[in-house]
Amino acid sequence: MNVDLSETLRYIHSVSWLGTIPGLERVRELCARLGNPQDALRFVHIAGTNGKGSTAAMLASILRRAGYRTGLYTSPYILRFNERMQVNGAPISDDDLCALTECVRPHAEAMAQHPTEFELITALAFEYFRREQCDIVVLEVGMGGEWDATNVIRSAECSVITNIGLDHTQFLGDTVEAIARTKSGIVKPGCPCALYRQKDTVEAVIESACRERNAPLYKADFDAIAPVSADLEGQRFDHGDRKGLFLPLLGAHQLKNAATVLAAVDALRDRGWAVGEAAVREGLAEVDWPGRFQVLRREKPLFLVDGGHNPQCLEALERALQDYLPGRKLVFLCGCMADKDYSDMFRRLAPFAREFVTVTPDNPRALPAGELAAYIERTLKLKALPCDGVGEGVRAAAALAGEDGAVCACGSLYMVGDVIGAVAGL
Repeated sequence: MNVDLSETLRYIHSVSWLGTIPGLERVRELCARLGNPQDALRFVHIAGTNGKGSTAAMLASILRRAGYRTGLYTSPYILRFNERMQVNGAPISDDDLCALTECVRPHAEAMAQHPTEFELITALAFEYFRREQCDIVVLEVGMGGEWDATNVIRSAECSVITNIGLDHTQFLGDTVEAIARTKSGIVKPGCPCALYRQKDTVEAVIESACRERNAPLYKADFDAIAPVSADLEGQRFDHGDRKGLFLPLLGAHQLKNAATVLAAVDALRDRGWAVGEAAVREGLAEVDWPGRFQVLRREKPLFLVDGGHNPQCLEALERALQDYLPGRKLVFLCGCMADKDYSDMFRRLAPFAREFVTVTPDNPRALPAGELAAYIERTLKLKALPCDGVGEGVRAAAALAGEDGAVCACGSLYMVGDVIGAVAGL
């Protein structure tokens, strides 16, 4: 291989690609130049504001356990870019990523209007999954739905719409109903849709889209969820006739995501996919999805990381802290993007906080650590120590917590990988 991984990633992330521009014209052209690899594949297509990744990881784990060669496409990555496209749980190899990029590059550069970075990566993933002869691909939307690059696919074995909230409002609309309309754009004619239960006005939007497209709607059954036990190892729960299910992902919201996954399994079975109960049970028990209320270190101090990055995610984190660490005061290691509603985000954490350490995530949109610290001290009336980098922040938070204390890193998925690496070095 004449091209190394660093050169490949530098090319993929090149500033020559456009930013976020809605529309499918560019990705359609790029895929056509590649021979439309997406048309050779079958998909579970997942849109939503929160829970897309966890839902995708659960479904991929179940389908893999059912014996299907399963692709998984997600974003962003946590530790390495290669995580964004996986087959049977294994990320694409460096050599394959480099070779694929060299194959796609001339087609992208020949276009009169270059694709965006996400469009380029999506086309790369389609070609990879075709070469790997995947039976089914679990495909996570990047942003929105109707005009997202992943929506170049013609049909889906099942569409899934997860929890919808206010995020990316400058692109998707300033009400949850408007955002639901955009996300319901992934529903394909005659193809079933599994739905995380929403408020009535949001569900009405999705129900209307399904009726228009003659798409059967499978609503998750939240009433069937019966928690049995939960600790920092995972949670056991019943769901209707399914007893003693185990899920290593923590938090009550993950049980709702699991119920949505079970609705999608019902839809897939009705489409003829052979997904047995053993595959469901084993797939849920084996799912691995880092950065979502994840325990990185169990003592000296206890260290948790959560990639929640909007008010809904922080609400879920708030509930998890109440459930798993009742009465404990934590040191919060925080960073966030400047375009997020951080006022509401961090206000929710104040009752659980002893103090804060702030960092600047490695992203051009990041809010400077000093600015976040000043906001916390001014508004929440709690001590906040700004640090130059995530590594320094991890060490400072651990020292402040002490051996008997607890740290929770949160605020942005873009800092999770750096936190995981730094905690491993403590």
